[in-house]
Amino acid sequence: MKALVIGATGSIGGVVAATLETRGHQVIRASRSGDERVDVTDPSSIRELFARIGRLDAVVVAVGSVPFRPLGDLSRDDYLAAFTGKTLAQLDVVREALPVVSDGGSITLTSGVLAREPVATGAAAAMANGALESFVLTAAAEAPRGIRINAVSPDVLANSPGYFDSFPGHRPVTDEEVGRAYVRAVEGVITGRVLAV
Repeated sequence: MKALVIGATGSIGGVVAATLETRGHQVIRASRSGDERVDVTDPSSIRELFARIGRLDAVVVAVGSVPFRPLGDLSRDDYLAAFTGKTLAQLDVVREALPVVSDGGSITLTSGVLAREPVATGAAAAMANGALESFVLTAAAEAPRGIRINAVSPDVLANSPGYFDSFPGHRPVTDEEVGRAYVRAVEGVITGRVLAV
């Protein structure tokens, strides 16, 4: 299977790319600084990436930047930045990926635990994650040619201890758990699902 992982230099994307490679897939790694460069906040950059790569069996998107601030300090621009950086960026990837993903292929997005569990300063991230998860439910039902669309929604990552204090009481998820969820989304038959890890 030929799979594109966008965000492959990040904590999640790196795990996904390595996991898919160990399972024998041809993985193309894309990021702002990798071999295949892409800026997911620029639709033309996304379009150019897919034009260079051509036909794919799977696309995984593991990107998203959101501001963390107390609710009373969040501005309209903060919410817009969260929506643009995490939600709209991934939706733009879906739009550009649909024509190049093979029949029965898959597109997997990345949301996060804040769509279902609150933490202090996480309102903008919760909004962005929740929007992605709602999108997946309907987009999967309308996707052409049997293309499957899912999202993986991980809790705080064990490989990112700098975030532990912001997620009190949460059990950090291991690289193996994260990788397994993306394998299920990419190789399985499910669609329209949010896989909580």
